[in-house]
Amino acid sequence: MWWIRIVFGLVMLLVFGGLNWFLFKRLVADVTTHPWLKRGLAGVLVLTYGAVPLLRLWAQDGAPPPTATFVVLAFWGLLLNVLLVLVAFEGVKWVLARRAKRPTASLGSGVPGVESVLPEPRPQGVEDPARRQFLARVGAATALGVGGALTTYGVYRAMTPPEISEVPVRLAGLPKALEGFTIVQLSDVHVGAIIQTKFLDMLVAEANRAKPDLVAITGDLVDGAPAQLGQYVARLRNLSSKHGTYFCSGNHDYYSGWERWAAALEGMDFTLLRNRHVRIGDAGASFDLVGVEDWGTRLGGGEYDLDAAIAGRDADRASVLLSHQPNNLDVVASKGIGLQLSGHTHGGQIFPGTLIGSAIWRERNTGLSRHGATWLYTSRGCGFVGPPMRVGAPPEIVKLVLTSA
Repeated sequence: MWWIRIVFGLVMLLVFGGLNWFLFKRLVADVTTHPWLKRGLAGVLVLTYGAVPLLRLWAQDGAPPPTATFVVLAFWGLLLNVLLVLVAFEGVKWVLARRAKRPTASLGSGVPGVESVLPEPRPQGVEDPARRQFLARVGAATALGVGGALTTYGVYRAMTPPEISEVPVRLAGLPKALEGFTIVQLSDVHVGAIIQTKFLDMLVAEANRAKPDLVAITGDLVDGAPAQLGQYVARLRNLSSKHGTYFCSGNHDYYSGWERWAAALEGMDFTLLRNRHVRIGDAGASFDLVGVEDWGTRLGGGEYDLDAAIAGRDADRASVLLSHQPNNLDVVASKGIGLQLSGHTHGGQIFPGTLIGSAIWRERNTGLSRHGATWLYTSRGCGFVGPPMRVGAPPEIVKLVLTSA
């Protein structure tokens, strides 16, 4: 409902406003008393706070400029990493303050306690301003240094070729003739203001290097309209495999105008699996490749329909399901699906998202897991959302090698 979006937006504004105030306090107010320097740095934080909404407004009449978008989002990533270091410092200060309040007993037998050899403590409530500012500057410099190093590494890892994760999967019912059949899975590419021609050409080269029999793209391909991004997505027509490229939708594809994208992708020779299945192979040896619309669409009366997707298929034939979100697995297992390929989680993408993702999704967050009779592989994805960074969850191209159970 519209009012929920408004309330959520206001809450997010308050949260980000509070975080920016904390950053200003620790990086600026506690470090310098120079009025013009404080105003200038405060202005930088205010501009950063509003930069993403301004870029979105800019994009209403066309795609936002890639360089400006990259700089803004990378700076957001830097501030996030600096914030994490500063919060860690606050935790250490709290622990030390708690320990300092504990009374120190003397050692007995006439031996003085530790407190007797320490300098006379400063009266309570009286602080040395110079010492306080020095410590604040050391803390700010350390946070900026560590945050900068994490950001540099994260950007490098996000923009370089994804690693190829080769995963053998024993698929029930797979004919012996298809032993060693390879599926290369691409997920969460997020073609948009930053991920464009160079990244996609690199991705295609890496995927082709894996020598796939079939390519499966499991959603969240785009962040934007076909008019702006179609020319870049068309680079994926260079993917090479014996059985072609198959696609299921993700939530970001819906945000970007799914019906228009569906028509555009079909025009690029992708096979869209919209709640349906196709047979891969021939009459002598085959398996069913099943695809469903994004799981999240059902919340808005959408089209996720597993029953329609498997209607009419032979339950004894091996099956692989493309489903963007790693959900509904109890039902999927009850339908006799052997393997589900998903994405969506990014494996958390950056710390502490990696910990949050593991807490929310648990074994479904990334990698291979078993759910009843069904295998699930959740890809960490190829691209990124928000800051162009990957820390603790490197991007991957998944090469699944099917073997008979």
